[in-house]
Amino acid sequence: MIDVFSWPTPNGHKVHIMLEECGLPYRVHAVNIGAGEQFAPEFLRISPNNKIPAITDPDGPDGKPISLFESGAILLYLASKTGRFLPKPVRQRYEVLQWLMFQMGGVGPMLGQAHHFRLYAPEKIDYAVQRYTNEARRLYAVMDKQLDKRKYIAGNQYSIADIAIFPWLRSWQNQGIDWTDHPRLKDWFDRVGERPAVQRGVQVLAGVRKPLTDDKAREALFGRTQYARR
Repeated sequence: MIDVFSWPTPNGHKVHIMLEECGLPYRVHAVNIGAGEQFAPEFLRISPNNKIPAITDPDGPDGKPISLFESGAILLYLASKTGRFLPKPVRQRYEVLQWLMFQMGGVGPMLGQAHHFRLYAPEKIDYAVQRYTNEARRLYAVMDKQLDKRKYIAGNQYSIADIAIFPWLRSWQNQGIDWTDHPRLKDWFDRVGERPAVQRGVQVLAGVRKPLTDDKAREALFGRTQYARR
């Protein structure tokens, strides 16, 4: 039984979806990042960067327990463990890996900044809002073009690249996106969203998340608490 320490965010949903797609048994432990639970010593032991998600698997690759943090690393681990959603042929494998890195290095960080400056920043900074909104639109355009002759992001087979990207696009309205500008990506988004495992994955912990409105949550996520040395 895999233990998942998570919260209903895009990075958390990546792992929830992957576990559902693979049919692996798992237990979810909510880590309320608005309440500062990501700074608890027991969580930091498995996620030293104080970010969700993280997992522990008692049946690791050598038969011994393993713990992992970083959602991309977890996706790769689960793909290796199950032999699913990551092609074995080298050329196709690297096609998937480059788009996984695209999500980790571009889609996640840039759309996260778009969310922050459009929704959560204590003051509206026009330059930052425009900078990250434009970058979000650019990234959507890159993906839309990629899907011109492919069914999925990294080819014609569903993969961890799709699993990694999909949750980040669920908040497209908050990113300043108009789907009419990205019709191929919208078709992909709808098809992936229809998968039963995806629908189950995005419902994990969905009932516990609340709008980020109180000062304590803002401090835990964006204030001095986040930057204290531990």
